[in-house]
Amino acid sequence: MPLLRGVARTAVIAGTATAVSNRVSRRQANRWAEEEAPQQAYEPQPVAAAPAADPLEQLKQLGELKASGVLTDAEFEAQKAKILAG
Repeated sequence: MPLLRGVARTAVIAGTATAVSNRVSRRQANRWAEEEAPQQAYEPQPVAAAPAADPLEQLKQLGELKASGVLTDAEFEAQKAKILAG
């Protein structure tokens, strides 16, 4: 019986240590993500790549940027007007 009690105690201690270790790792990862998030929000994003010769291709690229959330509706409309005017 003492052997079984010792094995059970070891299992409980190991399980608790694993749970605590995982919780600490998740908490640290969340802190790092929070620290990186504000930096990413303020990084300037390119509005469009180098101008392509084909206006249709430029409009496609512009639409992709808008769909991915890089451009706002107003920025999209402004860039679209420049492409169509040029």
